[in-house]
Amino acid sequence: MIKPIPRIIFVIPYFGQWPFWMPFFLESCRHNPDIDWLLFSDCGVPENLPANVTVQAISFEDYCRKVSGRLNIDFAPKGAYKLCDIKPALGHIHEDSLQGYDFWAFGDIDLVYGDLRSYFTAERLARFDLFSTHERRVAGHLCLMRNTRCKRELFMKIENWQQRFTDEQHHALDEGAFSRIFLWRKNFPEPLFKWVGKFNPLRRTSDFTEAFSTPGGCIKWRDGSDNFPSQWFWNQGTLTNDRDGDHTFPYFHFVCWKRNEWSVLPTPDPVAVQRLAGEPAWVIDATGFHRGEL
Repeated sequence: MIKPIPRIIFVIPYFGQWPFWMPFFLESCRHNPDIDWLLFSDCGVPENLPANVTVQAISFEDYCRKVSGRLNIDFAPKGAYKLCDIKPALGHIHEDSLQGYDFWAFGDIDLVYGDLRSYFTAERLARFDLFSTHERRVAGHLCLMRNTRCKRELFMKIENWQQRFTDEQHHALDEGAFSRIFLWRKNFPEPLFKWVGKFNPLRRTSDFTEAFSTPGGCIKWRDGSDNFPSQWFWNQGTLTNDRDGDHTFPYFHFVCWKRNEWSVLPTPDPVAVQRLAGEPAWVIDATGFHRGEL
């Protein structure tokens, strides 16, 4: 008897205005047709929305009221960036939307996905309850968790979570305090770090594997150097680059180019962006998105 493929849903609240690269993000979702995305937003429904992406329209104020009610706190931040702190709680907040799913994920939209199923294989999903794409911290841009009450409520182990959720400071709880629940003494040398991890049951049932998704940051590249890829190639749902040959990646998080090189570029024409996103292949580099070759 063939076992059914575990069902996965991403839960992402986003408010303000869709970024110019949103059509590329959505196209990369479309090419993962057996994974779903649920977005809560006041940005409107994007053009040509894939069948596996749902945008639930809600104002930022109403969303904060929903969070407050589910967590029994007064969640009323001045800006949407504070939502990063509550990412680990999204499974609990939106428990009613997770029915029938085996895993739920939180993440960002400043990225494009490759073939997620070739990375999150059924075999890996059967072995672990949490997957981070960084080796020594939970990746705020993509963290996958089994849809159980334990994992949905695990954020409650964050020290003083109610206070830290409700103040105006951005604590990076998704990558900091939440990581420490799984990774004790994460700055220890490798042998000692692994030894300490054996005494943490949450660590033993979690997969922290560096996926090299975010070039240009503090993590060295696959060969241990600071020589990062300068071009990324998305081709009908498969993601490679000019540095690693045929090696494929689950996603490319272009936060460094977004913050630096792209921030001084003129905003691309939305019609041209939509047209290019519909092409079967594109190239991503420090100057933006371009037509690729099959």
